[in-house]
Amino acid sequence: MKIWYQSYVDLENGATYWEHLRKNLNAAMSPGTTVDIHGITPYDSYAHPLVEFRCAREMIANVVKAEREGYDAVVVGHFQDAGLYEARSVVDIPVIGLGEATMLWCCQLGQRLGIVTINPRFIPWFHQQIGKYGLRDRVTGVHSLSFEPGQILGAYGDEEKAIEVKGLFDKQAEPLVEQGIDVVIPGGGIPMVLFSQFQNHNVGGAPVINGIPIALKMAEMAVSLKQLTGQSVSRTGDYVKAPPEVIEEFLTHPKGL
Repeated sequence: MKIWYQSYVDLENGATYWEHLRKNLNAAMSPGTTVDIHGITPYDSYAHPLVEFRCAREMIANVVKAEREGYDAVVVGHFQDAGLYEARSVVDIPVIGLGEATMLWCCQLGQRLGIVTINPRFIPWFHQQIGKYGLRDRVTGVHSLSFEPGQILGAYGDEEKAIEVKGLFDKQAEPLVEQGIDVVIPGGGIPMVLFSQFQNHNVGGAPVINGIPIALKMAEMAVSLKQLTGQSVSRTGDYVKAPPEVIEEFLTHPKGL
């Protein structure tokens, strides 16, 4: 099984992050699975929907490339899942989104979920995600730190900074737990991987979940189930397959000013 992992950080700006991400993926993958990490340049360095849409376009093009190069599945390793539904509408291989996969799995770990994102500009985006996934009654709180995505990269390889970021995160998670949250989700792959070094990380008994292994395992499962049943995503509604000429038009006609 060959899986394309789409990071929204590139190697030049996130080498230490990729090193820790690779350790997370290696620990989670099943025998016979290989995972190749690919980045986006310019990387997602500023918390804003415009950046999300720019990166989403490149991700969708890379999903097409992954299928054409023989990959069995793609993991979109970016919690915001921008372009996820569109990506599923252009390929026949499974496309797993980090945000969606983590939220759905966490519904089995607790009744009420909370998210702590890295920047308040992401809060409206997360509420839109939660609504799209039909989880408004399950994901009942979103709090925020005040970092740009690239700033947290500075905590990699620096134990003191990592502990500081963890403390700031836990401070935002505590009122969620006091309000009845059962499970806490870091709103991003970068904080998830950073916190994975803290064994049994929890806030007031509520586990803080690393979604990286969850997304990878869901990709492996999706491939296995497709091989077993022949079935994949529905081709009605959101995932109607785009015609080949429309896909080619998308790939070949980016426009600037």
